[in-house]
Amino acid sequence: MNEQFNNVIQYLTTWMHTNVLTWVTAAQWLCALVAFLLTLIIWGSIKPRVRKWVDEHVPGEMLRSLLDALINIGNLATFIILVQICAAVFQGMDISPRMLIAVSNLAVAGIVIRLLTRMMPNRALAQGIATTVWAVVSLHILGLLTPITDFLQDLSLSIGKSQFTALGAIKAILLAAICLQAASVISRFATRRIESITDLSPSLRVLMIKAVKIALFTTAILFALSSIGIDLTSLAIFSSALGVGIGFGLKTIFSNYVAGVLLLMDNSIKPGDTIEVGSVFGIVRDMHGRYCSVLTRDGKEYLIPNEQLIASEVINWTYSDTNVRLKIPVGIAYESDLKKAMELIEKATDKVNRVLRQPAPAARLIGFGDNSVDLQLRVWIADADKGVANVRSEILVNVWNLFHENGIALPFPQRDVLLKADSQLTVKIEKDGEK
Repeated sequence: MNEQFNNVIQYLTTWMHTNVLTWVTAAQWLCALVAFLLTLIIWGSIKPRVRKWVDEHVPGEMLRSLLDALINIGNLATFIILVQICAAVFQGMDISPRMLIAVSNLAVAGIVIRLLTRMMPNRALAQGIATTVWAVVSLHILGLLTPITDFLQDLSLSIGKSQFTALGAIKAILLAAICLQAASVISRFATRRIESITDLSPSLRVLMIKAVKIALFTTAILFALSSIGIDLTSLAIFSSALGVGIGFGLKTIFSNYVAGVLLLMDNSIKPGDTIEVGSVFGIVRDMHGRYCSVLTRDGKEYLIPNEQLIASEVINWTYSDTNVRLKIPVGIAYESDLKKAMELIEKATDKVNRVLRQPAPAARLIGFGDNSVDLQLRVWIADADKGVANVRSEILVNVWNLFHENGIALPFPQRDVLLKADSQLTVKIEKDGEK
């Protein structure tokens, strides 16, 4: 190990004396530095004007994005032009501009890297990939890549019949990152395409999006593993044993995932539905693999496990029709005019905009209670997602006002006591302190 390290240090020292510590090389590096400074000055003054012109005169988001990408690499293009001018001058003097050509090639690699990483959604990972690729290209141009890769290839670890090297591990990490990012970009594009298909139901769109994502990321991982030489068939026994262990240990989690797939397939609950589960009443905001997100009227968002939606009773207020009938109980005193009270109850819905006129509101006599005549107002609404209690409240306020204006008495608990003639009980009435 020490001998290999010493060989690398010796090679680097020899390379420095041969390729860097010379007057010709120093002059070329100085030209590259001057070109870099001129690029900062020139492109720094041009870039704001070009970007302003694009924002003001270029229609279309796609064309504007393409021009933004070109503006983003404009500084590197300007630097390459200046470096090539310097290289032409050296060639005219019969001096090989090897370092200037290397710097120019490095800038071209930078353009390619910048365009590729711009498409990656994860900025931190994109920056890491750009740095890594930049380093590899730089080492290749400078002739240092081969000794370094040989050194990393000799750093190996044997586990049974398998042998792992440091170079292989680095390749595996980079390839896995690239494959996962590619799968992420493709899944975002597929998601936008699926969401634009209006003929599909919301639940089917969610199911297709999740299926595409699972397929893409699984393919990316398997491709990365197979590309670095891992035999996928050797993982069959391990995956089987792992699957059995997961099946027993994570039974609830997997049952929720299976229930989520069933809910998406049978279309019984979909995003946008108004549902009631136990004491939870709200709108389905989103459906995930393990749970369903329900937003209530008071702003609370309940994450209900999918298994509960399969096993328990769920009231879907908007399953096949958005029209919902509300039953509002109203009681009146026995001495009140029943017919007039029923007319007033129906009239109380006239100024309530959310109440549908067809089917028309209807008042019904339900029964005779201990203290009241029990009536019921039945109304239809088409927007249960906006709340139900607020409609009831508005109608009952109108009922209260109409009853008071028309002399309809509201009931209250009361008891009549009957004293028989032969009863031993006596009643004493006190008035003004006298019996």
